[in-house]
Amino acid sequence: MQLCSIASGSSGNCIYVGTEHSHIMIDAGISGKRIETGLNELGLKTSEMQGLLITHEHFDHIAGLGVVARKYGIPMYATQKTIDAILNTRSVGKVEPELFHPISPGVNFTIGDMQIEPIPISHDAADPVAYKVTNGTRRMAVITDLGTYDEALVEKLQDLDVLLLEANHDIRMLQVGPYPYPLKQRILGERGHLSNESSGRLLGKLLHDHFKTVILGHLSKENNLAELAYETVRQEVEAGENPYHGNDFPIYVARRDRRSELVEA
Repeated sequence: MQLCSIASGSSGNCIYVGTEHSHIMIDAGISGKRIETGLNELGLKTSEMQGLLITHEHFDHIAGLGVVARKYGIPMYATQKTIDAILNTRSVGKVEPELFHPISPGVNFTIGDMQIEPIPISHDAADPVAYKVTNGTRRMAVITDLGTYDEALVEKLQDLDVLLLEANHDIRMLQVGPYPYPLKQRILGERGHLSNESSGRLLGKLLHDHFKTVILGHLSKENNLAELAYETVRQEVEAGENPYHGNDFPIYVARRDRRSELVEA
């Protein structure tokens, strides 16, 4: 099983997950052209995607959804409240409701040879979820757009091989930055986004001897730096109550303007 970030950041998100036989995307928050270009670099096409999994209805996750839906007719999976919110988002344009397949948090479904579990997360959207994808004994997860985490989420994410995890902002950069005060409070709140520090602490709870790779994603353009996210997460792992060190496994940082490394479980 493979995972690649086509784009990840506060300006747009699209993740590819697949096996030799099955291919899906998680979110379509960039243009259809950029999605196609990113997939082409992996030797794939948008038309080959067997499903589009949507985490929530914010624009940086659905900006290209309308184009993808109208051009390719790909089945789209989201919670019912998220579907309703998308269908009422004018910028998406006309999308055939029949393309949507309602899902429920905690209820697994299957696309090809991949089993998918939607996981509820804390974010200021209609009914947001993250996704864990399993193929045989291989497990990957894409976890972004959450202001906090609890033991239930930690339990859901045990025994992963590969994780794409939000490291949205540096707290200090956000506090002194240009955002208006209400927006800062929203980002810092329990239904906002994970800071670099929180991301590192969560990662420390998920590491195990066979963990392979973490990709840090959904970095803020204004309130974070790739190098800062990398070092802060690594330092939090070092300082955490776990037997692991920050250099025990590869850490990549997903970019908003180009695809990441293709990682395998």
